[in-house]
Parts: sequence; C-alpha cells; structure tokens
Amino acid sequence: MKKLFNLFDFKQKVDYKIEIMSGLTVALALVPEAVAFSLIAGLSPLTGLYATFVMALVTAIFGGRPGMISGATGAVAVVLVSLSKSHGVEYIFAAVVLAGIIQSLAGLFKLGKLMRLVPHPVIFGFVNGLAVIIFMSQLDQFKDASGNWLTGSSLYIILGLVVLTMLIIWLLPKLTRAVPASLIAILVVFGIVYFGGISTKTVGDIASISGGFPPFHIPEVEFSLETLMLILPYSAIVAGVGLIESLLTLNIVDEITETRGNGNKEAIAQGSANILSGFFSGMGGCAMLGQSLINVSNGARARLSGIIAAIALLAFVMFGSGLIEQLPMAALTGLMIMVAIGTFEWASLKTFKRMPKSDVLVMVLVTLVTIFLHNLALAVLVGVIIAALVFAWDNAKRIRARKSIDENGVKHYEIYGPLFFGSTTVFNDKFDVLNDPDEVIIDFKESRVVDMSAIEALNKITERYMKVGKKVHLKHLSPDCKNLLKNAEEIIDVNVIEDPNYKVLSD
Repeated sequence: MKKLFNLFDFKQKVDYKIEIMSGLTVALALVPEAVAFSLIAGLSPLTGLYATFVMALVTAIFGGRPGMISGATGAVAVVLVSLSKSHGVEYIFAAVVLAGIIQSLAGLFKLGKLMRLVPHPVIFGFVNGLAVIIFMSQLDQFKDASGNWLTGSSLYIILGLVVLTMLIIWLLPKLTRAVPASLIAILVVFGIVYFGGISTKTVGDIASISGGFPPFHIPEVEFSLETLMLILPYSAIVAGVGLIESLLTLNIVDEITETRGNGNKEAIAQGSANILSGFFSGMGGCAMLGQSLINVSNGARARLSGIIAAIALLAFVMFGSGLIEQLPMAALTGLMIMVAIGTFEWASLKTFKRMPKSDVLVMVLVTLVTIFLHNLALAVLVGVIIAALVFAWDNAKRIRARKSIDENGVKHYEIYGPLFFGSTTVFNDKFDVLNDPDEVIIDFKESRVVDMSAIEALNKITERYMKVGKKVHLKHLSPDCKNLLKNAEEIIDVNVIEDPNYKVLSD
C-alpha cells in the first residue's frame, strides 16, 4: 500500500478534510463550466461533463502537478465547434483521441521543456487575458434567455447574491480556514434561495445534467486516410492548445505552491486522458486555470482533491442531478468572479514603469489576443515570437569591436557580443578593409559564432581582405564555433583559421 501511495505522489502530510472539501467545491464549479463549454462546441451537456470527469480523474492520478484540475475547456471547444457542425459528434471523439496520442508523444519525447522558452511577460499576458475572459463569461448570467440584460427585481436579486458570495469568500478566510470559504459561500447562498423561496436562475435553467456512467464506444467513423486528413488539423490544434494551457497552468500553480511539477509527465497524462475521453463519449479538454486556482486557494496540495472532484462530478450526474440543478447560478458566478480577481496579476500593472517597453508590449499584446480571439495557443505563440525578435534585435546592437595596432603594425579587432544572423551587418561595418595594414587579427575571445549567417559573415570578411592581398587571422574561436566552421566546409568556402596558444591562457 505504501508503494502505491508513493507511486501516486501522496505524501504523509495531507490534510484529508481540506482535500475532500476542496474537491467537492471544485466539482460544483465544474458543472456549469462543463455544460457551457459543451454547448459552445455544439454538443450535449453530458459530452462536456463526461469529458471533465475523465480528464479530471486521469490527470489527478497520473499528472505531473498534484492539485491541478483538468476538464472540458473553452479553448478546446472553440477549436472543435466547426468540426462538430460539419461532421457530428463521432468525428469529435475521433479527433480527441488523435489529439491525445499527439500529446502523449510530446510528453514521451520530453517536449515539455520547451515551456522554458515562454518569457514571463507572456505568462503575465496569458494569465491576465484569461482572468478577463473568466470575468466576461460570467456576465451572461445577468442576461435573460433572449440575451437582454436583466432589469428590476431579477437583476437586484442575482446581483445581491453574487455580492454576498464574493463577500463570504473574501471575509471567511480572515476568520477561519478550517473549511473552504468558496464551499461555505455556495451552501449559504443555496440555503437562502431554497428556504427563502427566492426565484433566480439555477444550474437547471442552463441544461439538464442527469445521466449515467460514461458509455464506452469506439468512434463510429470510417477508418481511412481521408478521415485522418480531415481530423488531423483539428487534433493538432487541440493538442497544441491543450498542452500550452496545461503547462502554463502548471507553471502558475508551481509559483503559488512554491513546488515544482513535471511538464512531460503532465503531457503524457493529458494525452492519456484525452484518449480515454474520446472513447468514453467526451469532448476532451486540458487543465483549467480557474478551477485549479480554486483548489489551491482552498489549501489543497495533493492528488486527492482532484480525484474527489472527478468522482463527485460523476455522482452529481448519476445520482444528484435533481439537487445540483437547483444550485443558484449567482453563487457559482460570484465564485468565478473571485477566481478572475485572484487570477489577474495585479502586480504586473505596477511594473509598467520598471519593465522594458518591449516586455510591456508583449504582455499587453498577449492579453489582447487572449481576450479578443479566445485563442490561447495563438496568444502565447505571438508573444514568444515577438519576445524572441526583440531579444534578437537587442543582441544584434550589442556587437562591438575594439581596435588597436601593435608594435609590429598588426591591427587587432577585439569582438564583443554574439555574432549571429541579426548582428552580421553591424559586424561587417566594423572593418576598414582598404585602409587596414597588411596583417589583421580578429579576436573572438569575448564573442561567439552562433549560426550559419555568422559563418558566412566570417567567410566574406576574410575574402574581402584576401582580395586586396592582406592576411587575416581568426583567433580565440571556441571549440563549438570551430566545429560549426568545420561542418560548413562542404557548403561554404571557410578560409584559414588560426588560434595560437597564448601564454596567458596556458599559465
């Protein structure tokens, strides 16, 4: 038994009461989200609920981040909606299975380490954009079935209940942390509405969540190359969106809990969960930042909370749908608004004057793309590309050359900074080929030759000196730079390279 607990990363210091209570709270918050996202994708509510159950259970047990919650998400729903409308739910199941295979392969090939390339301003922008999306999505609860804003007593009732929920979640932790404040808030508001006979929007007004255990079946699609090519683009995007959102959520939870998760393990778990989701009538999904923050803010740190959330959600569907459908949406709306407030990186606003303008631009742009396009993968990709280009531009300007002539009449160029595709033009402008003496030394002790563009630049500068009958030496090239030049001999005419053994280095 002890080995089994170690396998699932259960630790001895687990507050089981907090884990169980937090899991129940998360399960309640998962219901309207799963229903809403399945409707966005043009699917039945049970498709989203089944996906959330499978995703939450599998990733809670086998994932790389204890305490993180996964389920059906809006990012995945937006990708699948067109396939759902054109080919139906069976193709959705097949696409989700294929997406899971892609994610599992990404984890097996340890591609999770690519998250190191995501700069902090991108993470800030992603989190802030997602916080705004969570908040904006709650505004629908203040509209009627026709999409018009509520007025009169209906508006005042739901507004009052939402504010009450938020106040309880804010104030209760200041008095006690024995129980999750969010769960108490939901129960208090439910009691007020139920026993007070107050008429307000409930979960049942969105859709019925009554159902059985997720049915297993193989997606009923034609197994052919044509089908594969049809679902592959959707699967690839779902896999990419899911991995990006899951690994970013993992990093954020890492920062909050001051622990470290395993990105590759999480990728494999996410992939396995999506494969099972497709075979158990689910629409697939990924990590859910909002629910994960609810969980960790309640004090949950182990896998048990995620397992409880998944099992409780299934119990709601199979046995407690009548009761859960009576939950006032105002309570869940207040909870999610507090999640949005807690998700937003308010500290990022204070750093505007202290951060480089390029970082501020990246953060704001990622936030805007996330809010207006609802495409988290695209937002992160845009942010990474812009951050990389800014980095390349800044480094391109840093290459310098210190010039001097020794007692023998030899001119020395001491190069500082990286020589790569962005700095080759500035590098070439440093040399005065026609007016230089007959012998020139280019010293790379404080520089590095990075790529093929740099190799070509070295080749051209030596050719320019040779054409006017002057001799040039390249010195202090690092071993990897030499290797680059040696490997380039077949495609580039690499000129003579000298690197004498300086006495100062051998002492």
